[in-house]
Amino acid sequence: MPTRNELGSHGERIAAAYLTDAGLRLLDRNWRCRDGELDIVAREGAAIVFCEVKTRRGVGFGHPVEAVTPAKQRRLRLLAQRWLAAHDEHAPDLRFDVVGVLVRPARPALVTHLRAAFT
Repeated sequence: MPTRNELGSHGERIAAAYLTDAGLRLLDRNWRCRDGELDIVAREGAAIVFCEVKTRRGVGFGHPVEAVTPAKQRRLRLLAQRWLAAHDEHAPDLRFDVVGVLVRPARPALVTHLRAAFT
């Protein structure tokens, strides 16, 4: 049984592969600052996409995407500002996506990608 951190890392690898297969170009993964961490930062066309990844083994506590609460959304907005200030990336559009990864025993993971999940 993988630890919580191992499960999260596994889900982020699945999400990164899913997003690149969908045509997004990854700019950063697991970017950290004093205020927290961004799971994935990507570019799609002219947009910079800040993507939060949530991974679970089941839905007993709800679907993984439901874990992105309003408080988490506020933190992600702050982290996006910090990332933009620290990098020489400019985009006319910013987007916040959520990728839920449901890991199932002996079956492929189910990936749910919510584009523009919040503003």
